Order: sequence, then structure tokens, then C-alpha cells
Amino acid sequence: MDRIVGIETEYGCLLSEEEPHVNSELWPAKVKNYLFRKADAGTIDLHYRDYEEPPGNGGFLLNGGRLYLDMGHIEYASPECLHLHDLVTYELAGDDLLQSSLVALGAEGHVSFIKNNVDHHTGATFGCHENYLMKREAQFTPPILGTLLTFLATRQIFTGAGRVGQSNPLAFDFEPPQPEAQINFQLSQRADHIVNDIYQWVQFNRAIINARDEPLADYRKYRRLHLLIGDSNMSPFATALKIGTTACVLSLLEDGRLPRDLVLADAVQSTRDISRDPTQRWIVHLENGKTIGAIDVQWEFHRLAQKYLRNRSAETDWLLESWSFVLEALEKNPQSLIGGVDWITKRWLLETFMESEKLKWDDSWLQSIDLEYHNIDPGRGLFFGVTAGKRIAEWNNSVRRPRATRGPPLNTRALGRAHAVAFFQKCDFPYVINWDSIACDSRDFLVMGDPFETYYEEVDRFLAKPRSPGTPMEE
Repeated sequence: MDRIVGIETEYGCLLSEEEPHVNSELWPAKVKNYLFRKADAGTIDLHYRDYEEPPGNGGFLLNGGRLYLDMGHIEYASPECLHLHDLVTYELAGDDLLQSSLVALGAEGHVSFIKNNVDHHTGATFGCHENYLMKREAQFTPPILGTLLTFLATRQIFTGAGRVGQSNPLAFDFEPPQPEAQINFQLSQRADHIVNDIYQWVQFNRAIINARDEPLADYRKYRRLHLLIGDSNMSPFATALKIGTTACVLSLLEDGRLPRDLVLADAVQSTRDISRDPTQRWIVHLENGKTIGAIDVQWEFHRLAQKYLRNRSAETDWLLESWSFVLEALEKNPQSLIGGVDWITKRWLLETFMESEKLKWDDSWLQSIDLEYHNIDPGRGLFFGVTAGKRIAEWNNSVRRPRATRGPPLNTRALGRAHAVAFFQKCDFPYVINWDSIACDSRDFLVMGDPFETYYEEVDRFLAKPRSPGTPMEE
């Protein structure tokens, strides 16, 4: 991949019916408080100080990532990763950390964390945000942005997590939704909640691309592309496709190799139309008046990536081969993608259950199954009971590494940050840790503006400076 990437995952929280007196809204905070208490006791690798950010909100991990509360949801941000295999591994580390905390609290029997993006009861949505470091000089002209939006709108044919039913959110114009036919099942959980193509305010006008310019690095060299459109994937193979194909397209963008005349007439409407299309023809309208299928769009991006990016690395070649494998399977044998593409896997489970129980799509039981597909508990989550084909299963198994909850990637600045977290966890110096800097005593700080550098030696020298212990902050 050879590009710094990170994922932010917001988790839902679900209680079993056996515990009706427990408020599910309190459990994210309970788990967070448990983790921080264990951190102060030195028994778990998480640490923060109240003045680092709003009290009790969250802190950095020894794997270089970060865990915090965001509007009631627990959110895990992976450390910066340079390789695709690492990115998927460290994305899964968030699941492992939360599930292990439930086990330690003895709550795993009646409390579940759900890695999905919709609340069927309230219609609310929560995100899985992707972050890609890009060169500052990358050109984002209207045609380039339009082509990028075309890729993002159509990639859901293999990245969508699938959902039962539909939502009809409003944008800022507050136009009343038009009557629509009932949708039984669709490809993407986020598609119905995306109401703009490019916008800055994340919480009130969700866009495909978030426009804020916050590189968390040297702004003279880098920018950060922040995407809101993606679903949370249970399949590590789907996560790899989502991140890997997007990274390839961004390399084409930076090299001036994007396809021409491949701009959608309306990226937001196309996103929703593809997700809801029961025929799976996925036809979209282009700005030039022509129509094209989403699979053909993806083949065009794949063709250019194959032409200009092949042989850059073994990982890139794996990605290109897997991309073509999935596109061919979508056309000829979708069942071969069970365990690899989430929406196909979920629909297969739902249809099998419906046939067994003689149910129809409007049965509320199906919404419960939809949620349980995303349960991160390997003993309860429906995804974990699916047997994938050899190619997909080998990848899904290869990226599960328990050490990722405790150790950082070794080739990005997450290594230096994790080194600082480990140091401050064992002492009483006042400190502040951010993605791109470390400060101590409120007077001395180290800037880490290049995410490609590990900064381990610089951090080591910074921490070795003589200092007087401060007063520990209380939670």
C-alpha cells in the first residue's frame, strides 16, 4: 500500500433482554472507566491525564492508537499504518480490546458491542471513518473530485455491510422525503444517511468526503482525506478491499492517472440507488448523459491500477488480484464471496433463516439477526460462524494478531508515540500526547510531523531529559 492510513470505528452497544434494568447508554462509559482504572493500576495498556483533553473522554494506547467516547459511542482510532496487512490487523485490535474488557467485567453474557452503522429502533447512524494521508500538491479540481466520488459511490458493491430496511434522513434544506417503495435489503448501511457529496460538518450533514483540512502532520507536505461513506466491515477481507482499492485510486490521482469522463450526474443519489437496487444491475447516470454499471466503473479503475501500479509491491499485486477476483465473482458467482463480502454473507444468512422459519422481510426478527451479524464476540457474532472459501479464509485468519492491542506498527510514528505512552504510564510527569506531538511539563514538546518516521530515537532522547515529577492528575 505504501500510504499512511487509519480507521476510526464507532461501536453500538446492545443489552440482552435478560437484563432490562440496565441502561445500555451507560455501558460505553462503564467500559471506558474500567479500562482507565486498569491503566492507572498498570494492568492494561491504556493511559491518559484529564488535562490532555476533556475530562474522562479518552486516551492513547500502547499500540499507538486511541480510545475515547464520542457522543455516547466508544470510538477506537487505529494507529497510523503503512501496509495493508497492518491496517486490517490494527483495526481488529479495537474489537479485541473492547471484547476483552466485557469478559473482565463479567458482562459478556448480557452486554454486546456491535460493529455496525445503524440503529434500527431510532434510525440513528454512527460511523466508520477512513483517513488517507496524501501529498499536499495533489490536485482536487472539480473533475478529479467528481471521478473520486464515482469510485467511492460504486465501491459499495464489495465494501457494503448490508442492512435490512431503509432510512430517510434530511439534509439542511429540510425537504420532506418523497414516498418510496419499501426496501427489504440493501448493500450499504451508510448509503441512506449520506446527504451531501463534500461537506465539512460531520454530524449534521454527512457527506461522502469530509472537507476539513486537518492533516495531523506537516501541513506543508501533507493533507488528510477523511471519508465518511464507508461501512464497518466484519470481514477483514472486505476491510482490505475497502482500504486497498481506495489507496490505489488515490495513487492514480496523485500521479494524474485517473480515468476521464467518469463523473456521476449525482454522486449522492447514485450511492443510494446502487445500495437499494434489488436487480443488482447497479446502473448509474454519468454527467455526460451516458449510463454505466457500477461493476464496469470498478473494472475501469482496476484496469488503470493494473497498468500503472502493478509490481510496486507484493501487497499491491495481492490487492489487484483480489480486486479482479471479487469483480468477476460478483458477475458470475456471488456465493463464492460468502465470508469475504459482508452484504452477500449477511443476505445469505438472512435468506437461509427466512426459509427455515417461513418468514418474510417485514418480520422484526430479521433486524435482530442483522445486529447479531455485527456482534464482535466470536462466541455470539453470526459472522464468526460462517465458513469462507480458502482464499478469503486465509486472509481473514492471517490478520488476527493478539499482540496488536499492546504493540504498535514498527514503521510509522505510532512507534514513537507508543514509546511515550509506556514511559508516562510509569511516572508522574504531567504530559500531553497528540497524534503529531508530545509535550511534558507544559514547556517542553516534540513535534512529530512526518507519519512515515518512527521517531523512536527522538522520543527516547526527549524522555531522557531530567525533569522533576509532577502531581498525578486524578480521573
